[in-house]
Amino acid sequence: MKILIIAEHKNGVLAEATRELFGLPLGQAEIHAVVAGEGIAPLAEPLGQLGAAKVRLVDSPALAGGTGESLGQALGQVIPQLAPDVVLTAHTPQGRDLAPRLAEGLDAALATDCIQATFNDGQVTLRRPVYAGKATAEVEFTDDSLKVITIRPRTAKAPEPDTALSAEVTSVSVQLSEQKTVLKEIIAGGGERPDVTEAAIIVTGGRSLGSAENFSIIENFADTIGAAVGSSRAAVDAGYRPYRDQVGQTGKVVSPQVYIACGVSGAIQHLAGMRTSKHIVAINTDPDAPIFQLADHGIVGDLFEVVPLLAEAVKNRTGG
Repeated sequence: MKILIIAEHKNGVLAEATRELFGLPLGQAEIHAVVAGEGIAPLAEPLGQLGAAKVRLVDSPALAGGTGESLGQALGQVIPQLAPDVVLTAHTPQGRDLAPRLAEGLDAALATDCIQATFNDGQVTLRRPVYAGKATAEVEFTDDSLKVITIRPRTAKAPEPDTALSAEVTSVSVQLSEQKTVLKEIIAGGGERPDVTEAAIIVTGGRSLGSAENFSIIENFADTIGAAVGSSRAAVDAGYRPYRDQVGQTGKVVSPQVYIACGVSGAIQHLAGMRTSKHIVAINTDPDAPIFQLADHGIVGDLFEVVPLLAEAVKNRTGG
């Protein structure tokens, strides 16, 4: 079996979600990788150290913006040349945009947002959430056609790079037609905190915080433990946090090691976005809040009292 991993990158660095793809149980598959963009040659070495036997570089100024349209056109030309059995990409905003384009253009099977994947003797078996995460479905493929699969970030642990490994690197040229979409501007988010889709720990606040200013309680605690700050949809709708922080079915889907929900009741759409977190801690004054049914640890109490105490306890334990 030949597996092609689409390598996502930003500012000259491989995305953590891409590195995690190499940590999946890929069996004895032959692993290839493809990188598209401008000035991407330095990414070949880390891909080889992660386990890619061959790396294809699609380097063009036209791909500098990394729009779904341009990447879809470029990879749609490269993938048939490589003839993989499986195309893997992370279920990030870029992957969610790119995978359906490729599946449609290449007449391939498509499975998205998978939280488990096994590759054994040419067989591919996947699990993906259904019914807003209340259940999972096992996915198998009925023929040998090309399969395009997206994997939810933090499904697997990224392997440590092996400096003894290297990949065979080849540059590939593509012809891109006139683009209908153009990247005009990138507006970077403020602050030093990690994005919720990449963070190992997330502290999320709900509407019960009462104001944008009160989110400073969540921010202070998050900074103390090196966490990202998330938000429920209700808090975003109330104007307390920007949409980029929203966790849920209509926001971002996350799978951190630790998810701390502060004043979040646990609406169905919110649970769909964080249900696969490895450890869930809930803080809420309502002992019957739905979030407690999913939580591994629960604290029935006022977040305005509990969260500062937790932050202080962490500072005392770590020496400030």
